[in-house]
Amino acid sequence: MEERVLTACRRTDFGKAATAKCRRANRLPAVIYDNAGHSTAIDVPYRDFEKLFKTVTESTLITVKVDEKDEFEVFIKDYQYDIVNDKVFHADFYAVERGQLLRTKIQIRLSGSPEACRQGAVLETGIAELEVECLPRNLPERIVVNVEKLGANEAIHVRDIEVSEGVKVLTDPDLAVAMVKFAKEEAPAPTEEAASAEGATPADAAAPEAKA
Repeated sequence: MEERVLTACRRTDFGKAATAKCRRANRLPAVIYDNAGHSTAIDVPYRDFEKLFKTVTESTLITVKVDEKDEFEVFIKDYQYDIVNDKVFHADFYAVERGQLLRTKIQIRLSGSPEACRQGAVLETGIAELEVECLPRNLPERIVVNVEKLGANEAIHVRDIEVSEGVKVLTDPDLAVAMVKFAKEEAPAPTEEAASAEGATPADAAAPEAKA
C-alpha cells in the first residue's frame, strides 16, 4: 500500500486573523483529534494537501509529521469546503494508535452493469456499508463490488466479498449487497363488462325455483 505523508507545523496563533494569515501563506489550518479527547492544531502546505485529497478516501491512512519530531497516523475525519473558491479551507484529522485494532464502516461501491439489465431486469442495491475490524494499516481504502456477472434473480451477499488478509468482516454474511430482478408485469385493467360481473352480488343472480 502506498504511504501518504503530509508535513505540518504546529499552530500557536488562533482566531480569525491568524487563520486568514495562514491561508494567505498558502497553508491549510487543520486539527488532529484522538480518541482520548486531545487535539493538536496544525497547518499544512495547501498544495500538498490538495494533491493528496484528490486521491484518498475516508479510510486512507495518512502519516502527518509535525515539526519533524511528532508523527501521527490519521484519517481525514471532516473538512470545510468553500464552494465559491472551489477549495478546502479547513480539515479535521482523526489519529489512531499503531498496533491497535480499529473497527469502522467502509462504503461499498458497485461497478459494472449486469447483462440482464439490458434485457429488462432491474439492479437493486442492498446494504451500502461494510463493518470491518483490522489494524489501521490494513484498512481497505475502498470496497468495490463488480456486478457485471450477475444474472436474473441472482444476488451478491456479504459473504461473497473478498477482503485483504488481516481484515475481519463483522457485517452479517447473509445480507445482500446487490441483486438483479425482473420487474413484475402489471395485470391488465379489467374491462367494463368484467368489472360489472365481478361487482355482482348473489342477490343479482336469478332466484332458484321454489319446490312444491
